[in-house]
Amino acid sequence: MRAQGRFAEAIPEYETVLAVDRNWVNAYFGLGQCKLRTGAIKETIPLVERAIRLSPRDPELGVWFNEIGVGHLLQSNTEEAIIWFQRARNAIPAHSIFRSYFAAAYAPRGDGERAAAELAEARRLSPDDRYSSLAHLRTFFNCDVPKIRALREAAYFAGLRKAGMPEE
Repeated sequence: MRAQGRFAEAIPEYETVLAVDRNWVNAYFGLGQCKLRTGAIKETIPLVERAIRLSPRDPELGVWFNEIGVGHLLQSNTEEAIIWFQRARNAIPAHSIFRSYFAAAYAPRGDGERAAAELAEARRLSPDDRYSSLAHLRTFFNCDVPKIRALREAAYFAGLRKAGMPEE
């Protein structure tokens, strides 16, 4: 269900899994991701932090770090978001989305040069042209609830716009 963008429906399934097995790391991350996409951002971070504590050397660690960064960015905690995006980048240096979030976080701080460099790196690392325009990138986030779409627009897309990504 999560993979299909049916985040609200996946939440009780993850909760059932965790009721049976409190140590299933991927269920904590999956539940956290679903909570973020359905608007329960404050519940996301502790869930993903639990996954990190249970599996501190997990190969998906960078993705988990990034999810916490996204939670902070959407709540306008830019400085905290940058810390988590750095951890994500350090864990998986060639992941393009981490660089795009970096660009979005640096731009509002007035660090346009660094934001533009991170955006350029996201484009270079991306296997497709998703970072060619904001309109194109938005198509990858079409499952978010309205609250999260608005927050993503105000934080992520606004930051990318300041970093130099064109609308079309």
